[in-house]
Amino acid sequence: MQRAGLAIAQLALAVAPHSRRQWIACGPGNNGGDGLEAAMHLQHWGTQPVVTWLGTPDTAPPDALASWQRAVDAGVQFAEEPPKEFDLAIDAMLGIGAKRAPEGRMAQWIKLLNAGSATVLAVDIPTGLQADNGSAAPTCVKAQHCLTLLTLKPGLFTGHGRDAAGTVWLDDLQIEHAKSDAIKPDASLAGPPMQCAPRLHASHKGSYGDVAVVGGGPGMTGAALLAASAALHAGAGRVFVGLLDGGTLSADINQPELMFRPLETLDFKSMAVVCGCGGGDAIRSELPKLLSSAAQLVIDADAINAIATDPQLQTLLIARSRRFTATVLTPHPLEAARLLGTTVAQLQNDRLAAARLIVDRFGCTVVLKGSGTVIAAPGQTPLINPSGNAKLATAGTGDVLAGMIGAALATGLPALQAACEAVYEHGLQADRWPDDMALTASALARSAQRVQ
Repeated sequence: MQRAGLAIAQLALAVAPHSRRQWIACGPGNNGGDGLEAAMHLQHWGTQPVVTWLGTPDTAPPDALASWQRAVDAGVQFAEEPPKEFDLAIDAMLGIGAKRAPEGRMAQWIKLLNAGSATVLAVDIPTGLQADNGSAAPTCVKAQHCLTLLTLKPGLFTGHGRDAAGTVWLDDLQIEHAKSDAIKPDASLAGPPMQCAPRLHASHKGSYGDVAVVGGGPGMTGAALLAASAALHAGAGRVFVGLLDGGTLSADINQPELMFRPLETLDFKSMAVVCGCGGGDAIRSELPKLLSSAAQLVIDADAINAIATDPQLQTLLIARSRRFTATVLTPHPLEAARLLGTTVAQLQNDRLAAARLIVDRFGCTVVLKGSGTVIAAPGQTPLINPSGNAKLATAGTGDVLAGMIGAALATGLPALQAACEAVYEHGLQADRWPDDMALTASALARSAQRVQ
C-alpha cells in the first residue's frame, strides 16, 4: 500500500504538474488506503490535498488504518464533503474486488467527478467499472488517467473500459508475484504485428495466396468490394470476387486487379475464402459448400446470421473445425448474441466470457468486434486488441477487417495470428487517421498494410 500510494502521488503530479489543490475520494477499503497514502505524500510535497473518506478508524482494514494515521500525522485535511474548488481529483473509492454498484455518497461523488473540469486519476480501476470484464454500473467514474497496480486488468481495455479509464498506466509495485509465470492470465493484450519480411525477388503472385470473397447480394455489392479491396491492399497475391447478385458486375474499373468469377468456377479448396459480406439471404445456400471445402474460411456478417438460425449449418461448422484449423468467425455484438441465443446487453456484460463460449461451442477462432475487440481460439488465452477508436464506427469497416484477415490467412499465417495481426493493423490505421478527416471504409481498405 505504501508503494501504491507513492506511485499514485507521483503520477498525480506528472499528469497535473501545476495542481495545487487535490480532492482525493477514498473508499472504506484498501483502495481507499492507497488514496490516503497518496494524500500523505502530496501533503509533504507542499500541495493541498483534501480527503473525503468513506471509512472510519473502527472499520478500516489494518493497512488502510495505518495509512489513515500517516495522513493524519502529516496534517492532511479531511472533510465530509468534496472541496468546492480543486484542480485534480483522485478516485480511490472501489478497487478490483468490488461487485456492488456505487450508491449513496459514493454515487454522488462520482457525479461530481464526472461533471467537473479537473483531471481525474483513477486508482487501479475506475469506480463502477468491473475489472474482469469491462461492464460498467449506471454510475461509473470517467477518468482521464488510470494507474492500475500489479498487473493490467482486462476490463480496462474492453466493454466500457476504454471510455472509463482514459490513458492507462501500470505500476507492478516491484512485487515479484505480479511477474510470475505461474499465474495464468484471464487475457492478454494483442501486440503489433511482426515486421514483414522482404518478399523474395524470385517470387510471384501465387507465392502470396489467393483470396475469394463470396458475398455482395442484391443491393449490397459494396460490402464484398470493400472486403476484396482490403484483401488486395493487405498483400494477397490474387483476389477473386464471387458476387451473389446475379452477376451484374464483371469488373471494378477503380480496382481492375480484382477478378470477378462465377461461383461455380472457383476452387475453394485452394483459397482463403471470405464469406458473408453483404451476402443477405443468398449466402445461406452457399454455406454448405464453403464450410465443407474452403481451405481457410473467414465467416462474417450475413453468413454468421445464417449459421445462428440453422442447426444444420452449425453442425457443418463444428465438423469443419475438427478438420480445418483455419476458420475465423468475426461477429459484432448483435451477431454474437444471435449465435449464443442471448441479448446484446447480456453479452456485453462479459465480452471475454462470450468469446470463450463461442469458441467452445464451434471450435474455431473468434473475433468479437467492438471496443476492445476480443480474439479467442481453442486452447489459447484470449487476447484484447488495444488499437482502434470510434472513427471505425462507420459502415463497411467490418468488411475491411474480414478482407484483411483473409489476406493474412492466404499468406500462410495460422488463424489466431492472422486474426490478431489484422485486427491490430485495422485499429492502428484508425489511430493514425487525421482527426479532421472522416474515415471511410473504402479509404481504410486502401490503407491496409501487409500483416504477414
